[in-house]
Amino acid sequence: MHEIEPFFRWRDEYRADRDPQSPFHGRTYNELQYTQTIYNYYIHPQWDFFGSETLYAKILYADYEEGYAIIELLGEWNDAINNDIMYLKRELADAMTGEGITRYILICENVLNFHADDDSYYEEWYDDLCDEGGWVVLLNLQDHVAEEMQTIRIDNYFHLGALYNDINWRPHKPGRIFEAIEGLVQQGEKRIY
Repeated sequence: MHEIEPFFRWRDEYRADRDPQSPFHGRTYNELQYTQTIYNYYIHPQWDFFGSETLYAKILYADYEEGYAIIELLGEWNDAINNDIMYLKRELADAMTGEGITRYILICENVLNFHADDDSYYEEWYDDLCDEGGWVVLLNLQDHVAEEMQTIRIDNYFHLGALYNDINWRPHKPGRIFEAIEGLVQQGEKRIY
């Protein structure tokens, strides 16, 4: 797991540790020493701890004028034991929503497992965003993770599923990714009605 680095091609455009509006502002990273672990497996030092022992994040890009953020996740999303959604909501999303972020793209290809509990934090996050026209998209979920999430109906609150999987986002700029995902969200909402 220590070889899985957060995506770094947009670092010239955005760095959360240098963004005064970011919950990770002022963080320092030791590139020579691995100290963070998930289940005794060391992870790359660029991943950010936000309270969960099994799920780490990296804010790849935030645009406060447009109101969106692209965040990459790594690890096991475990609501049953660690209540990871609470940490993600309270420590990351609440801070960013307070700064005007209402649309979240969570890149989940490195989320290796999901363990469900109840959906109250998902519902709360949805309620916080829906009045602002906001949304949360879970991008590139592994099939078994998506299936587990759908069993407790997270898709009532977040956008996930086939429409948002197998998206090759890495070659593109953040603004282009946002436009494409926003288009998919609008397309997906039209299918529902």
